[in-house]
Amino acid sequence: MKHAGVGALEALSEVLEGLRRRTALVEKRPGIFYVRGKAFLHFHEDPAGIFADLRDHGEWRRFPVNSVAECAMLLAAVDDCLSIR
Repeated sequence: MKHAGVGALEALSEVLEGLRRRTALVEKRPGIFYVRGKAFLHFHEDPAGIFADLRDHGEWRRFPVNSVAECAMLLAAVDDCLSIR
């Protein structure tokens, strides 16, 4: 599964804007976010769709982000992870 390209990231513009509003996140490259210098969130694409990998309590979890509801679930999981830090 390859990292999300420009087209996939354009399709995620709303969720990316939501992530960029979270001040704890640092976007090192488009769609690749870090927290305190450690990789935290990035996106992949494959024929099944676009997915986000989120570091949740030290373990990577994969979230589909192909609908508004899925994007909302990702943002809720991000907020949950950030509230613990």
